[in-house]
Amino acid sequence: MAYIPMTDYDSAPEEVRREYDDQIARHGRITNMKRTLLHNLPSFHAYMEWYTLYDELQPVLGDRALQLLSYAISNGNDCLICGSFFKKILTENGEDTEDLKLDETEELLYTLGTCVALDPHSVPDYVYEGLKARFSDDVIVTIFAFAGLMYATNLFNTVAKVDLDPVLENFRIDGKK
Repeated sequence: MAYIPMTDYDSAPEEVRREYDDQIARHGRITNMKRTLLHNLPSFHAYMEWYTLYDELQPVLGDRALQLLSYAISNGNDCLICGSFFKKILTENGEDTEDLKLDETEELLYTLGTCVALDPHSVPDYVYEGLKARFSDDVIVTIFAFAGLMYATNLFNTVAKVDLDPVLENFRIDGKK
């Protein structure tokens, strides 16, 4: 059960309703996490910067690599919502999340994501070397910042006990209870 209730559109201030409407226009729906974050607009805006970084990295890494990085972090964090969300995306794109087939760059990003989630002090040197060989410092900084926002999103959902969106039920990860 959620620790904080989701905002109610009908009783929300106009600014919140605008953000709510924008999310539906952009994504076709609004998630439980976003409805919870809308209790505080600066917090909501901070977390929405995830999309800004995704858009910066997408031309360089592609959607699949970003989804794999996000899944590695979310699954490693046992984040019910984000792990289930990225499992849904990957599964609907034909992936078997129990048997992922990764190229060298995706393997580096997946390993990075897993280390970010489990122990950021344990990122192997070969990951740093592989990233440095493939990307500019600007891109690497953006990858790290993106990973940090993904981690923060996991943390928010877990600590706030945000309820799993019904659309994710069929993709539910086990996670910790």
